[in-house]
Amino acid sequence: MTHIKVIIPAFNEAGSIAKVIHEIPDTVSEIVVVNNNSSDETAQIAENAGATVLSEKKMGYGYACLCGIRYIEQQSKTPDIIVFIDGDYSDYPEDLHRIVEPIIDQDIDFVIGARVKEKREKGSMTPQQIFGNWLATFLMKVLFRATFTDLGPFRAIKYDKLLTLEMEDKTYGWTVEMQLKALKKKLTYTEVPVRYKKRIGISKVSGTVKGSIFAGIKILGWIFKYSIK
Repeated sequence: MTHIKVIIPAFNEAGSIAKVIHEIPDTVSEIVVVNNNSSDETAQIAENAGATVLSEKKMGYGYACLCGIRYIEQQSKTPDIIVFIDGDYSDYPEDLHRIVEPIIDQDIDFVIGARVKEKREKGSMTPQQIFGNWLATFLMKVLFRATFTDLGPFRAIKYDKLLTLEMEDKTYGWTVEMQLKALKKKLTYTEVPVRYKKRIGISKVSGTVKGSIFAGIKILGWIFKYSIK
């Protein structure tokens, strides 16, 4: 049986985190919620819902994801697959089986849940998110001949392949760093179209002008960093 663990970075997701946890399929052996310095009841709600809850005081999406990875590295039995999903309930956690299927059935290394237009709820992605995804994936296509169409946070990767990427981004560049390093390491990858709905609460990135600007800078910075290597 394939051993799957889920990492959920979470900052002030008290209104949504239990819904995410409860709808993750039972085939997952452990759900790890990384409480990223929340000021609400995210941690307690996640624990009550059955998740393993870690605390990462340093603010940043990447910081939270790295905390989850370090925790799993210390375990005696490590998983075959790591799945990342946001805690805002914008993805459909029950679609996890579709995300991991190419890894299990086709031996693919890395899978992105692509938020395709026909499966997105109207208004679930802001115009800046849509443009940013288009620009980033367009540049990856031009510079690296990549076939990515999205930087979707709902993603799965073989655990051993994840460790070879030596992830380092602490904030907004986490998703694009993973995709660029997968290209550099020549990992096999694919995308699975996934449904996407309006998140619960306000986005910490696309929901603010500052967040959108810093995310854009980080994403473009990683792309151009790799384009000159």
